[in-house]
Amino acid sequence: MKKLGYIICIAGWVLLQTSCEKFLEEETLDEISVDYIYTTPEGLEVGVNALYNLMRHYNVPAYEGEALKANLFFLVGTDLGLTRTWHRPYGVNHTAQAFPANKWIEGYQIIDRANAIITGAKKVEMNPAEKDHLVAQARVIRGEVYLDLLRMYDNILLDTIPTTPQNYDDPVVYEPAAPEDVYRVIDADLDFAIRKLSYNEPYGRYNRATARHIRGKSAMWQADWKEAADQFDAIAEDGTFGLLADISQVFGQNLNHRETLFAYVRDQSLGNEDNLAGGGPTWLGSVFINRLYEMSSGEVIRDAALGGQSLGWSYPNDYLQSLYDKENDKRYITYYFPMEYRVNNPEKPNYGEPLTVYDDNFRRYHFSLRKYFDADKPENTENSYKDIIYYRFAETLLLGAEAHWRLSEENKALEYMNKIRERAFGDSDFNFTEFTLDTYLEESARELAFEKNRWFLLKRLGLLVERQGKYYRYGSNSTNVVPEPMAPHMVRLPVPQSQIDLMGTFSQNPGY
Repeated sequence: MKKLGYIICIAGWVLLQTSCEKFLEEETLDEISVDYIYTTPEGLEVGVNALYNLMRHYNVPAYEGEALKANLFFLVGTDLGLTRTWHRPYGVNHTAQAFPANKWIEGYQIIDRANAIITGAKKVEMNPAEKDHLVAQARVIRGEVYLDLLRMYDNILLDTIPTTPQNYDDPVVYEPAAPEDVYRVIDADLDFAIRKLSYNEPYGRYNRATARHIRGKSAMWQADWKEAADQFDAIAEDGTFGLLADISQVFGQNLNHRETLFAYVRDQSLGNEDNLAGGGPTWLGSVFINRLYEMSSGEVIRDAALGGQSLGWSYPNDYLQSLYDKENDKRYITYYFPMEYRVNNPEKPNYGEPLTVYDDNFRRYHFSLRKYFDADKPENTENSYKDIIYYRFAETLLLGAEAHWRLSEENKALEYMNKIRERAFGDSDFNFTEFTLDTYLEESARELAFEKNRWFLLKRLGLLVERQGKYYRYGSNSTNVVPEPMAPHMVRLPVPQSQIDLMGTFSQNPGY
């Protein structure tokens, strides 16, 4: 993939060039700069840091736009979501020219840069252990992105050779790679990272648990239940990571805790754009919170404790809300905002009293998500610099439970799932005594809703079209909310038409 690789890597290369002050001190962005990155220890470190910047934009981008749409698709477009506005997952913008293209193009930018680091490192003279540590981070990122692309598009390109000025114009016949060949690269990358990374890497960097977690997911997609169970067990048995006893801290302001396998880090003091070390502000917290302050009664004003300025684009749906034991499950009052509020406008005579009239307008009032809530976000902006958990130990346990169930090891499966239950309810009185696919899907929904896993879980199980058609909703108030079934071909995203035009020999996915 040379000519195409050269074209789609340009944006990523620009990001890489601007990712480190040390590298910016280079006077020219030419072959000398390329040599610096791929022939020196310092350059390799710059390149790896740039990969993290690219990954942050790939998965939790700043501001609005096609990148945000592409990621909201996987958070909202499941059996648990409701959308009332412009980024509706299965609407008119679900085409080969629109938001789905973002993941393909950015994904291959990252892969091309990871290829360059992995290949270039072979010629760099430096401490072997330090080199392996840098290469391991590049390889876990490459493996992760290839797994993402394969799960999203089904038919993808496989290329481990970096694009260079010498090979970018080489003739290539573009054709989908055999899945087993892609998995072979994914698993080799992750196995290398597992060997070379420790469990105690710095916060915001991949560690051995992250690599094992992704490796377990790869095994699940290959129906290698023993390998998956072994990977998830290794994380659980090591003891570095585990569930927090206090569920209110899981998505609190400080995400550097033992339940976080990996988080995307933002720091406004280090820059306010995604191509800088600090990253730009995310709007995720504002997307899922209603705008109570727009109530027609005027009884509610902006309040940072209620999310401040919000967007109210998407929400948890009625089906998800119905899954909770509202009296006993701590997640219901921790992961979500309450359904009843008080008048907070001091100019109203009923100030401090319960709000009794709610507008039938989902933008102004709906069941809202707290997982991305930022208590430090100013009340008059959507911009948040809070870190975002991307992989966490609760998912490790739930996937481990499924893997053991597949191996007919129900006791171990129940042990893992009931750890989640006991934390949620405070004791073992609500533990499951039987593991079924339905109880697993419901418990996974209660714990992991609106994290990036549900769409992929349902697709892997062959249930995505059925369940999305049954539960997903679109609408702006209670009188017009309707199902919006996904077409069966949408279980795989369309390959960007711009890339097909460049490749010439690569076919579009069926249905597009």
